[in-house]
Amino acid sequence: MTISDAARWLAGNDRYLILTHTRPDGDTLGSASALCSALRRMGKSAALFKNTEITGKFIPFVSPFLAPGDYTYDRVISVDIASSGLFPVGFEGKVELAIDHHPSNSGFAENTLLEVERAACGEIILELINLLHGGPTKEEADLLYIAVSTDTGCFQYANVTENTFLAAAELARAGADTAGLSRLFFRTFSRARLALEGAVYSGLRTFRKGRIVVNIVTLDMVRRAGVTENDMDDIAALAGKLEGHQVSVTIRENDNGTSRVSLRSGATVNVSDIARNFGGGGHAMAAGCTVKAGPEETLRLLLPVIEGAMDGEK
Repeated sequence: MTISDAARWLAGNDRYLILTHTRPDGDTLGSASALCSALRRMGKSAALFKNTEITGKFIPFVSPFLAPGDYTYDRVISVDIASSGLFPVGFEGKVELAIDHHPSNSGFAENTLLEVERAACGEIILELINLLHGGPTKEEADLLYIAVSTDTGCFQYANVTENTFLAAAELARAGADTAGLSRLFFRTFSRARLALEGAVYSGLRTFRKGRIVVNIVTLDMVRRAGVTENDMDDIAALAGKLEGHQVSVTIRENDNGTSRVSLRSGATVNVSDIARNFGGGGHAMAAGCTVKAGPEETLRLLLPVIEGAMDGEK
């Protein structure tokens, strides 16, 4: 689908349920909420699936859009979801429209609006809202600014394009609280989060003469720091601050015996290909997967695959 196709589809249907992905971030939540708001402005019935993993920092922004317990729907839309394995806990069913920007999108939906050149889904939703309404409301602008800024590391990541800055400028003109939102999401941290960061930085491991840097976050580290899930936003970015690295890896221990892996790179190694070896995916420079093993075993399994990818780029 093109954006115009998706706009016509949205106008021609009703009673929407909108999905955000597991461990939801600012892009999936901000984009889905802004889309929900725009659909309601059209007179449509729309609500977000009640994702139980939404953290406290996002609740004030998304709570007006969460579906009540008795909500019924006819059409399901997913936003920023690359595969059915990333559906929120508790959802089972088919998706009629997937809106996404991940090159690894598996094509699980009946219809897909996929724009891989976009830094964030928020950019796609903004264009949809422009087609449907001529522009976003102030509330939608805030939600989309959260989406775009958080998925680009406050416009620092390599995925940022000219269109990303144009989108941010348009959102600012529409009234987005750029200063307040940037302070909340990028410059304000709990004491527990800072304690965890200290443990992360002191425990970084390097391989291949510093070209690979690994951050392992264990359940014990989380317990000792006293962090909650609300403190874990963008934890995968910390390892990538070490100078001289080519690939950064964050392995986070889950309480069910698995490990969540986040991979980041520069332009030379496609980490989406690495993640696909373990059933994951994402972008060339930012990808993830879940491995059915503890952190140390996960690292042992990952290293040869990462090294092989690096050798292949020589």
